[in-house]
Amino acid sequence: MSLHPVVQRVTERLIERSRSSRQAYLEGVARATQGQPGREKIGCANLAHALAAAPADDRLKIRAERIPNIGIVTAYNDMLSAHAPFAEFPDIIKSAARAHGASAQVAGGVPAMCDGVTQGYAGMELSLFSRDVIAMASVVALSHQMFDAAMFLGVCDKIVPGLVIAAQAFGHLPAVFSPAGPMPSGLPNDEKSRIRQEYAAGRVTRAALLDAELSAYHTEGTCTFYGTANSNQMLMEFMGLHLPGSSFVNPHTPLRHALTQAATARAVALAKSGINTSQILDERAFVNGVVGLLATGGSTNHTLHLVAMAHAGGILLDWQDFAELSDVTPLLAHVYPSGKADVNQFHAAGGLSFLIRELLDAGFLHNDVTTVMGHGLRAYTQEAFLRDDVLSWQDAPAQSLDESIVRPASRPFAPEGGLRMLAGNLGRAVIKSSAVKPEHQKVRAPARVFSDQESAQAAFKAGELTRDVVVVVRFQGPRANGMPELHKLMPMLGLLQDEGHHVALVTDGRMSGASGKVPAAIHLSPEAELGGMLARVQDGDIITIDCETNTLACEVDDATLAARTPAPVPQRPFDPWRNLFALFRNNVGAAPHGACVLFNDAQYPKQD
Repeated sequence: MSLHPVVQRVTERLIERSRSSRQAYLEGVARATQGQPGREKIGCANLAHALAAAPADDRLKIRAERIPNIGIVTAYNDMLSAHAPFAEFPDIIKSAARAHGASAQVAGGVPAMCDGVTQGYAGMELSLFSRDVIAMASVVALSHQMFDAAMFLGVCDKIVPGLVIAAQAFGHLPAVFSPAGPMPSGLPNDEKSRIRQEYAAGRVTRAALLDAELSAYHTEGTCTFYGTANSNQMLMEFMGLHLPGSSFVNPHTPLRHALTQAATARAVALAKSGINTSQILDERAFVNGVVGLLATGGSTNHTLHLVAMAHAGGILLDWQDFAELSDVTPLLAHVYPSGKADVNQFHAAGGLSFLIRELLDAGFLHNDVTTVMGHGLRAYTQEAFLRDDVLSWQDAPAQSLDESIVRPASRPFAPEGGLRMLAGNLGRAVIKSSAVKPEHQKVRAPARVFSDQESAQAAFKAGELTRDVVVVVRFQGPRANGMPELHKLMPMLGLLQDEGHHVALVTDGRMSGASGKVPAAIHLSPEAELGGMLARVQDGDIITIDCETNTLACEVDDATLAARTPAPVPQRPFDPWRNLFALFRNNVGAAPHGACVLFNDAQYPKQD
């Protein structure tokens, strides 16, 4: 089927908007390519330092300068369930590389923090910035001119976007991403959410809450809800950086092991082929990624991350592109928090291979792309399995195995995407509409304004929010304090909604990738810290959030709103460890431009 006209138009506009910056990027890639393989260019003492710790056989092979050497960048740590499985990956990769006449070295490690641990605490102010730290740390790891390809080991929220930015920086090398997979299903996510609300209401004990959380997060692997971590894995398939069908295979299984070996084989083959990351991550690949995000109701965080990832390759993706694609992309998946199923059930019902085939056949995806598998996205309509202990691929199921989880393009859950872009006199914002029931997709209520999450929680505990209310939490943007997630607000707001009140959240901060059933207009830009109209909202102002008309409005006339004195910026006490990130806060870009410290905001169209 021919490409949908809106997908075609958005792609052509993206190419035109990015023409100058993309050309500059590709010229840089060409210069780097001319200097490869780097080992031929470095001195004997330099090379000796790089080979000193290598096994003797690898040392001889690398010294010959003819075999591919794969650089491994890993986000392993054993505090995070999602990244703990990576402990064994380097040995698997090195062994597989040797089996294919190559070698592999761990080039470096990157930090991997968990938003689930830092939610509601000071560490969350570093979360978004950790993406850019990861990108820079990965670049340091690969800067030794020793590698012919790279393998990236990462799963969670900021880690994969940071690794993709680094892969773009080394766009002259091929890059293969190898995931660890989700943990087996534990306590159902909706039951976990119910117990959180019961705890917020004071009806269950902290011990009962902890028991529920431990039953949900119970072993190695990614959390099973469809938040940012699992949205990352979806993107890596839609954008051609994973092996087909590899995203949602559980850790420590024979199939997971075989996929890691096969990913290594692809990295070796790509090192010999001349295919590099700059050829894979072009404008069409990023449009495919946005469509995948919208069709699955993925994480709101990717309205930041995809923009930053694209900019690393000179591609100026904009929220207007998301908005126009969302208007026509059908919603084909209901995975928690948009539905009751977790990612294991989603994978069993047909998963990404089914969705990619449906979207390709309906004209919503570019097939004419380069991937780590070669030419064409059609390879990703197959799912991986073992036959007699040998890795194979077979076509996705002809039909969904559970239409309450995955549907064909002809019978979508909704005719529009799962994320919506809102606009009005307060600025531009994002909402995860797929998680919000139809009766809650329009909220009109008086504002109650706070400058931090803790004050809102205190007001709830004091009974001050037991009514129709739009909770406004401002001074939470990237320039203010690193744009922390405000997920601790969801249990209390969900409880108010369940009691029959019309409730919503408006903030220049972020929400978890598991943004739930309460309508939340987030990433509001311009942020309050920089004089955005959110700083002029007062208690009692009527605010409307409308997912049908894609509007966010304060019902105060523009002249009155503009004449108000902005609320003063909160004075924050000096904190030595958070103060190390003052350079980031002072230089970070706006949310619609990726909230990134690495690139120049001035290249984007002026819309804020």
